[in-house]
Amino acid sequence: MVLVLGIESTAHTFGVGIATDDGAILANVNDTYTPPPGKGIHPREAAEHHVRVAPRLIEKALSTARVSLRDVDAVAFSQGPGLGPALRVGATVARALSVKFGKPLVPVHHGIAHVEIAKLVTELKDPLVVLISGGHTMVLAYSDGRYRVFGETLDITIGNCLDMFARELGFDMPGVPKIEELARKGRRYIPLPYTVIGQDLSYSGLLTRALQLVREGYPVEDVALSLVETAYYMLAEVTERALVSTGKRELLVTGGVARSKRLREIFNVVAEDYEVSLGFVTDELAGDNGAMIAFTGALAYRCGVTIPVEESYVRQRWRIDEVDVPWVEKILRGEIRFKFRKMY
Repeated sequence: MVLVLGIESTAHTFGVGIATDDGAILANVNDTYTPPPGKGIHPREAAEHHVRVAPRLIEKALSTARVSLRDVDAVAFSQGPGLGPALRVGATVARALSVKFGKPLVPVHHGIAHVEIAKLVTELKDPLVVLISGGHTMVLAYSDGRYRVFGETLDITIGNCLDMFARELGFDMPGVPKIEELARKGRRYIPLPYTVIGQDLSYSGLLTRALQLVREGYPVEDVALSLVETAYYMLAEVTERALVSTGKRELLVTGGVARSKRLREIFNVVAEDYEVSLGFVTDELAGDNGAMIAFTGALAYRCGVTIPVEESYVRQRWRIDEVDVPWVEKILRGEIRFKFRKMY
């Protein structure tokens, strides 16, 4: 059994998790920087928040897991993608722990961590993955050593689209739940740009037109309804084609936006129509968190993935299909087995 401490710091959340490669999550503590109303994440302010909370969260995670740093086999950190200043805080903390306690350093791709933690809790083995978070809108499937992209946003993500709309209306973050609440009060659908290009998506024009409608005096509830429905059905269309082209019999939805009730309703229909098993990441593990870095780091470390401290620079624009995931093949062959156990 491999025991790993993981550090997440890609954006607004600093998180510390402790997990094993057989599926036990021993600790998952997180603290999130909240920008002022109507404002987005300021990278420097997020980094300053992470510096303040890091020592306390590490102590709390170790206390919750009832282990010491000498007990862990490795230290994992989110190497990217994300906001540079925020990423560097997590990487610096991980390097310091690695050097001080003589522990191997394990780099983790933030998006892959979202996928692996969701596979753990849903027990899906080889799904088509819809990854929807603040930084990702992608449809993925595993093939030949890596996760391959079967559709993605060409500009802003679905989470950013809805969050930016919320900010323009003066709402606090996160914006998606507030926009969905508005949408439930809408009475009519207003046609908006529906931009699907092959298997890829574009949300910037959709956002621009929705904001124009608000300025033109259209009821904000109707605009929110139209924005949410258009954004989600664009993603559903791409997902349906990916299911056909890949032949996958499982569908997994993960990332912060996976908490959306309306999105879940739409994807339940997709799963029924295509007769595939459907799983959603749990709400607690949907957003950015330390547990997903720790668990993915444990899988990676078991397969020999480490990085020298002097090469552990952050990668702000690290693509998910650039990352080797040797543990996935071992899982599919039954050489690595795990079962989700929440131990805190």
